[in-house]
Amino acid sequence: MSMIAEEILNRPISVLSGPSHAEEVAKAIPCAVVIASKDNFESKKLQTYFMNDFFRVYTSTDCLGVELGGALKNIIAIAAGISDGLGYGDNTKAAIITRGLNELKKLGKALGANDETFTGLSGIGDLIVTCTSNHSRNRNAGVQLGLGKTYNQILENSMMVVEGIDNCDAAVKLS
Repeated sequence: MSMIAEEILNRPISVLSGPSHAEEVAKAIPCAVVIASKDNFESKKLQTYFMNDFFRVYTSTDCLGVELGGALKNIIAIAAGISDGLGYGDNTKAAIITRGLNELKKLGKALGANDETFTGLSGIGDLIVTCTSNHSRNRNAGVQLGLGKTYNQILENSMMVVEGIDNCDAAVKLS
């Protein structure tokens, strides 16, 4: 999305992502995120705007990798949630997260993202929090699927967007 926005607006675009749930940020619980921009000066400037005592901001120039990590981790979180809903254990979830990260890296690399981005906050960091947290909309939707609810039942009872469902279609098209 940042590539399209940069072309339309003819100015640098920045992307903020990483393992942070709004519920915890609002309570000033410490977290770390990454802000990416092709313009390193821009990301450093934004870093100073966002950073505070509990909200640590790192910088990157890999907008594509940060965006892919932020979107595709939701698919893996749904799978992790399904595993939880089916009653499988931590071993299974660890395998899903690890193999999911591998697939995320392969797709990202094929699209031109930096491999290292996926071992950072918007890759493995986002995966861990989204696949394991009770705050995660996508993991919770997966749990419901694992318990036998249908996609439509989940959407009817959710006041939040479960973007991982749509991300599945996008990931298939990208691959």
